[in-house]
Amino acid sequence: MPIRSASRAPRHPARIATAALALVIGLLGGAPAHASDTAQARMQRQAQAVTITRDDWGIAHVRGTTDADAVFGMAYAQAEDDFHRVETNYLLSLGRMAEVKGESAIWLDLRQKLFIDPVELKKLYAQSPAWLRRLMDAWADGLNHYLATHPQVHPEVITHFEPWMALSFTEGSIGGDIERVDLKQLKDFYGQSGDAPLATLQTHPSWVEPTGSNGIAIAPKLTADGHALLLINPHTSFFFRSELQMSSDEGLDAYGAVTWGQFFIYQGFNQHVGWMHTSTGLDAVDEFAETIVRKDGKPFYRYGSELRPVTSRQITVPYRRADGSMAERSFTAYFTHHGPIVRKDGDKWIAQALMNTPIPALQQSWLRTKTHDLASYMKVAELKANSSNNTLLADDKGQIAFLMPQFVPRRDDRFDYTKPVDGANPATDWHGLTPLDQLPQVVNPPNGWAFNTNDWPYSAAGPNSPKQADFPRYMDTFGENPRGLHATRLLTGARDVTRSSLIAMAFDPYLPAFARQLPVLIGDYDALPASDPLKAKLRGPIALLRPWDYRWGIASMPTTLAVFWGDTLWDQVSKADTADGLSIYEVMAEKAGPQQRLHALAEAVDRLQRDFGHWGVPWGEVNRFQRLTGAIGQPFDDGKPSIPVPFTSSRWGSLASFGAHRWPGTRRYYGTSGNSFVAVVEFGPRVGARAITAGGESGHPESKHFNDQAERYTTGNLREVYFWPEQLKGHTERSYHPGQ
Repeated sequence: MPIRSASRAPRHPARIATAALALVIGLLGGAPAHASDTAQARMQRQAQAVTITRDDWGIAHVRGTTDADAVFGMAYAQAEDDFHRVETNYLLSLGRMAEVKGESAIWLDLRQKLFIDPVELKKLYAQSPAWLRRLMDAWADGLNHYLATHPQVHPEVITHFEPWMALSFTEGSIGGDIERVDLKQLKDFYGQSGDAPLATLQTHPSWVEPTGSNGIAIAPKLTADGHALLLINPHTSFFFRSELQMSSDEGLDAYGAVTWGQFFIYQGFNQHVGWMHTSTGLDAVDEFAETIVRKDGKPFYRYGSELRPVTSRQITVPYRRADGSMAERSFTAYFTHHGPIVRKDGDKWIAQALMNTPIPALQQSWLRTKTHDLASYMKVAELKANSSNNTLLADDKGQIAFLMPQFVPRRDDRFDYTKPVDGANPATDWHGLTPLDQLPQVVNPPNGWAFNTNDWPYSAAGPNSPKQADFPRYMDTFGENPRGLHATRLLTGARDVTRSSLIAMAFDPYLPAFARQLPVLIGDYDALPASDPLKAKLRGPIALLRPWDYRWGIASMPTTLAVFWGDTLWDQVSKADTADGLSIYEVMAEKAGPQQRLHALAEAVDRLQRDFGHWGVPWGEVNRFQRLTGAIGQPFDDGKPSIPVPFTSSRWGSLASFGAHRWPGTRRYYGTSGNSFVAVVEFGPRVGARAITAGGESGHPESKHFNDQAERYTTGNLREVYFWPEQLKGHTERSYHPGQ
């Protein structure tokens, strides 16, 4: 829906909004008239306490009298920008996707409902602190007010949001812990013959982009102006988050990226402190192999010398039939004290243990946005309800930190928790949570910088990093990665860093994976006998690669050739046995074998010649950004406009990430993930920042803000953030109350 300008707003917006609201409440079913009047009055009153100011990039700056008012306004503003993504996130989090996608999504919903029970969430809502209930109430009212004042918007399933629903989605990561449960194995355990196939997309291995993010914190001792700096660089699927500001008279004033449908700034900053989350390699999700014994036809499981009853709960999953009518499937779900049973392994039932503490998780996600320094941030972290994210932090006192997730179960390090452990052995149980001061973290390191690129914590601050030998194995499962090596290379010896030079670091074009792998390939070629047919076939391509400086660029032909070679070889070795601890990069460079590496280059050359007529093709001709529709599953078309992108997939060590590949019917690579929201924040006497969002703020193709940031995005040309009210002068598109 196009955003209406203030000058063309209806003459009586309150009257129209009230009428629309009354209509929607009536359609929603059976509320008595006085209840409808109460809801109308409440939402109208709260709307008048909120002002949404859209800047000239379409970004919402939401101001409310109270924190709850700000939440009301930001929920409304998100719905304006892309209600479909808001609803979809709650269809996922509530286990209701099959009501749209049909029978094939039943297993997706069942997985969610093993952990998320609406009956329990309603109880938790009632038990929540009064201040948190006010925020949840305002969140639901903001979304419902949007629906009431936009009758042309038709939700797929959720026509009315209830406050307790916010407790189903408390963590803003690109993938939650529940997604560790394998859907096929879940279907094999709970399903029956003749079940519909899974609603999953089978992709070619090279299309699977490494997920994660980059965060860098720089202390004042290394900056030109003596102010701490923070790089916020999440790598997600594109358009996964909204960018906005929310403030109130109760001390709230936060700016950053918000996962669609949530009411807190997930990656961002306030006047005093900034926080950036990266996916962690910490093991906080474990499987327990349960020994099942049947007595009187009922399942029990062994635990030490005991036989404990396996508990059960009936779960009903509604789904849409092919003809549009609704049906449902019911399941008896099984549980032990470790968690729900999610699969079978031989004669063992496998229970999944993970963090499931909705109230503390939502509290922590909100309260950290109102912290004012490292100490207050750490006080909030004592809630220990973050299981999946490392954090890079900087504040206006000049403090910096790399922090591990705070939900870290204590375990006996004799056991390998990367595999199912024996649930019958009490020694394998979780034994409470690890105190924060016993985690491998970095606070104000002497070297003056800290970073994380989804690698281990043991290089977070160079020589001042935690020592791997001092911590249990389960503190990391990732190891190092090429982006981490790249970041260390840039930060070591850095001096007089500015916002501009930190942006330059974030878009540094060096590709360390190729710097390691290509010399091996070139050595393979040089060792070929002159009579080998590959010697002649690859002479030109090797001559192109030999002098390359391993830096991407729009005009770089070596980048194209190297990526095509790397993708081909990656596919061939991606299933190679790496049990000896080698990474896939080491397998590619050292274990694949000379013939495999050379033949992969020959395949890459053939592919380029077939698709582009020559193996010497500028990278920008291949690697493109395209946004044609507002659909979550994007279409791509070589015949329609697109923009060249110089940076590559993060798998090659590019800090700026662009996860792209060929799509059905295309020759070119089109990106769907990687750099999404990027910001560099400076904590001087007054906080200042530059930022960029992939594409644009709006999800509506008819909006001028659908794709207005695309060119800046592809060139790393971050725009000024309008954090302070005076910065909005001359940059304001319109201001309005929700519903106008």
